[in-house]
Amino acid sequence: MKGPDDILRFWFAADVAKYWFNTTDAFDAQIRREFETTAIQLAAEMSQIRDEHPWETQSAEAHLALIIALDQFPRNMYRQTPAAFAWDKYAVQAAQRMVARKTDIRLSQVQRPFVYMPFMHSENLPDQEECVRLCDARLEDGNTLKFAEIHRDIIKRFGRFPHRNNILSRDTTPEEQAFLNEGGFSA
Repeated sequence: MKGPDDILRFWFAADVAKYWFNTTDAFDAQIRREFETTAIQLAAEMSQIRDEHPWETQSAEAHLALIIALDQFPRNMYRQTPAAFAWDKYAVQAAQRMVARKTDIRLSQVQRPFVYMPFMHSENLPDQEECVRLCDARLEDGNTLKFAEIHRDIIKRFGRFPHRNNILSRDTTPEEQAFLNEGGFSA
């Protein structure tokens, strides 16, 4: 199993940042090849713990690595499948504990948004509100706040992300279909 430093060294490498929000099949395959075993192990451990994962108390950076492995990596490894969202609850739990301890503020402005991403990816409105609050209060970059507000507004309107409906075998309402037909934001 790879450790927190391996995850962070990979994710924050200069040549990787360009793929955070504009990925390729090759990048997805690289994450699968290098980190799938680790991510699966971390998710299995999270499913068994009552309190917190050991990485959460190791350091703010290790805690961040756990969140990235549970939130970002599945979206790449399992793109367009239900498995992309399977560990979201664990990522949210880890992010909630980090924010409650305020250890997220020890991270750089480049790293910190990835602590808040599990809230942004959640289909739970209170998580969305928390994301907007955190991005507004703890980030200098207004761009992340803008995307947090867009995500929150979709959840306010529909109670879920309509673009996930097909992936998750959910029925799409006429209002959701109209939103998607108009190029509705994909989260």
